[in-house]
Amino acid sequence: MKVLYLTDQTYLHGGVEKVLSQKANWLANRSDDEVIIATYNQNGNQPVYPFSPNIRMLDMGVNYEIGKSYFDSINLSKIPKHRRKLQALFNEIQPDLVVSCSFGPDFYFLPFIGKSIPKIKEFHSSRFFYRKNRSIKDRILHRLSSIIEKKFECIVVLNEDERSFYTGDKVAVIPNPTELSEYRADGTSKKILAAGRISPVKNFGDLIESFAKAAKEIPDWELHFFGEDYLGIQAKLQSRTDELGLSHQIKFMGVTDDLKKEMQTYSIYAMTSETECFPMVLLESLSVGLPVISYNSPTGPKHIVTDGEDGMMVPYKNLDIFTEKLKLLMSNENLRQKMGENARENARRFEISKVMNQWKKLFHHLTQP
Repeated sequence: MKVLYLTDQTYLHGGVEKVLSQKANWLANRSDDEVIIATYNQNGNQPVYPFSPNIRMLDMGVNYEIGKSYFDSINLSKIPKHRRKLQALFNEIQPDLVVSCSFGPDFYFLPFIGKSIPKIKEFHSSRFFYRKNRSIKDRILHRLSSIIEKKFECIVVLNEDERSFYTGDKVAVIPNPTELSEYRADGTSKKILAAGRISPVKNFGDLIESFAKAAKEIPDWELHFFGEDYLGIQAKLQSRTDELGLSHQIKFMGVTDDLKKEMQTYSIYAMTSETECFPMVLLESLSVGLPVISYNSPTGPKHIVTDGEDGMMVPYKNLDIFTEKLKLLMSNENLRQKMGENARENARRFEISKVMNQWKKLFHHLTQP
């Protein structure tokens, strides 16, 4: 089978890019499928994650202005070029099936080109807040999106809670995959890890406040953030860290190409996100035996972390309970070690071959005459 993946780019760190590399590599190396990945905003950059040499990588060179809305006049003017390039690509490759990974302008016209080719649309973010407090423009776009979604042969979401946010009966639930790691977290260290783009949705401010309270009673710990800055949020967090007098304990580590390797030297993973659909970083934490403490953010963490076994789930945005649970983990090495052992075992639920077999079944179902 010839499978064409469509995405915006592969050169920035992110969950969509990481998952795409894992899935595409598995198909290219462990099945008889031919895999092609086509981008439209690569701008000559090299992929940030490794891709198999068996994968054909193409870029259509549309190059939208990333800092602007897709509805900005500059970007709107590029949509016809994008459509022509994609149609030409279909004509050249003749794929048996198309999978659209990221959300961009092609969402609105993809179902209407190459109509005989089955198309799958993946959604990686949560729609929990999608219908709340939206502007008239957002409500119009949501209504339009609901119409377009039905034109795809299948919509794939990451957990059962997300299914209810989509219309029609062509919605499948397939979680993100992970691979058990050769690395093992150090449950004896006194370091807490948090990772992700340093942006408002990650709500790292709550984690800093919680750590500051815990550090008053347990002062010999550190909190480290991995990730790239977004819109100057890191400077604001650093300013708060300085106010708290914790610059020697709270550190921003920048971007890493191998987060699992970094995880070896930590003993707790902490998450206080506003929303998370199915965070890859939690899967990675479990796979290296790193216990997790997380807000029960809508809608993903509870589908990954088993409360009391491999981590602790805290009521959404309850900072007091989060702090008490964090202190418990910080002060109890035996608990961290036990949860770490459970984490590696529980991660097997999302082992990549199990997840990819679900994808293979879906591909087979959609391409059968």
